[in-house]
Amino acid sequence: MLDFAIFAVTFVVILVGAVLYLYPSSRRASGVPGLNPTDEKDGNLQDIVSKGSLHEFLVSLHQEFGSVASFWFGGRPVVSLGSVNHLQQHINPNHTTDSFETMLKSLLGYQSGMGGGASESVMRKKMYESAISNSLKNNFPTILQAVEELVGKWSTFPEAQHIPLCSHMLGLALKTVTQLGLGERFRDDAKVISFRKNHDAIWSEIGKGYMDGSLEKSSSRKAHYETALSEMESMLLSVAKERKAQRKQTVFVDALLQSSLTERQIMEDCMVFTLAGCVITANLCIWAIHFLSTSEEVQDKLYQELQDVLGSDPVSLDKIPQLRYCQQVLNETVRTAKLTPVAARLQELEGKVDQHVIPKETLVIYALGVVLQDADTWSAPYRFDPGRFEEDSARKSFCLLGFSGNQTCPELRFAYTVATVLLSTLVRRLKLHQLQGQVAEVRSELVSSPKEETWITVSRRS
Repeated sequence: MLDFAIFAVTFVVILVGAVLYLYPSSRRASGVPGLNPTDEKDGNLQDIVSKGSLHEFLVSLHQEFGSVASFWFGGRPVVSLGSVNHLQQHINPNHTTDSFETMLKSLLGYQSGMGGGASESVMRKKMYESAISNSLKNNFPTILQAVEELVGKWSTFPEAQHIPLCSHMLGLALKTVTQLGLGERFRDDAKVISFRKNHDAIWSEIGKGYMDGSLEKSSSRKAHYETALSEMESMLLSVAKERKAQRKQTVFVDALLQSSLTERQIMEDCMVFTLAGCVITANLCIWAIHFLSTSEEVQDKLYQELQDVLGSDPVSLDKIPQLRYCQQVLNETVRTAKLTPVAARLQELEGKVDQHVIPKETLVIYALGVVLQDADTWSAPYRFDPGRFEEDSARKSFCLLGFSGNQTCPELRFAYTVATVLLSTLVRRLKLHQLQGQVAEVRSELVSSPKEETWITVSRRS
């Protein structure tokens, strides 16, 4: 099974730019059909910019050249795979780190792995995943409380009141990620607000230099970014020092403190989890509630399952696996929203897909957004239909793409847990209604989000 777990929020070309920055250039042609470079220096970069996102560019590329296609980034050829069959054929030996960690840490100026080779990188990856899992087990009541506060607030709203979904879901994500990641310090709303200020400043700037170098051209923007990053790092180091003195073993950072990681490595892993975890969790919850608001039938079916499995009791970790339709709703949310439309790997050894040879050091793009709405893989691909995941073929395709099973990104597993708690509480108490005339347009970056604030209304269940 391929490891496709890659999650981040920033400009789409970070994905390409970061990997190319890390590895030497390869001038070997792949022989795969595709675009010729429109510019000797930039390759097809301007074509990507003109399409508005890397995802939209890949949609156009695969429509013209088929499910195995190539383009140029700078002076290097890039191969893109746009079908389940070709993704399944692709063999890449690089499983010691995932491309998200490599990309994000390089952009932040961090070093991936433990500096001791492949085995140490695998150990650090397992440690990271275990720390997230243990934090969920130890702090599940914290998620329940945060969700209960939110749903309780919504329950007091008049039925005509418009609720800003993006704002509220980001708030929920910030609370859960910071408290489970860093501890009770973030029960203080002022600390969460301070975290959000720096979080937003960092994410709004990471990777812009790969697109147009604009960050380097603006001394004020660069200073703002560097200040935010420095403040975030100082805060994380302070939290780690504080937790170490308290000898606590309940949240994400505590598990890292029990390991052989250095102080710097612990800070870096906390940065990755808190930054990425917030955005993934927020957007999964936003899209899940939005899609539910468009279908009373799906809401009613989910409500019935929740009543059958939970009754009037709050959800618990051991009950979550029994909520199969809820899982289908979240899977279909990821698919319909194209939550992570692009992933990538560097071809470390020469490979082959169909008759096409992929040379060593070629960047291989996984056009997941194309595959997630491929009519050959999914019937009625643009329709929100959780029932499709009752079929074994749909579950296998989803698993192959890295969105379920053992290869699932730990941040996405965290987000699924928070979203399940949210839906199990919300749907049993309130009905969700789409705002008439509103269309939630997707901004397909590395994590898809609504282009504008999305609004809903709610009414109490009788």
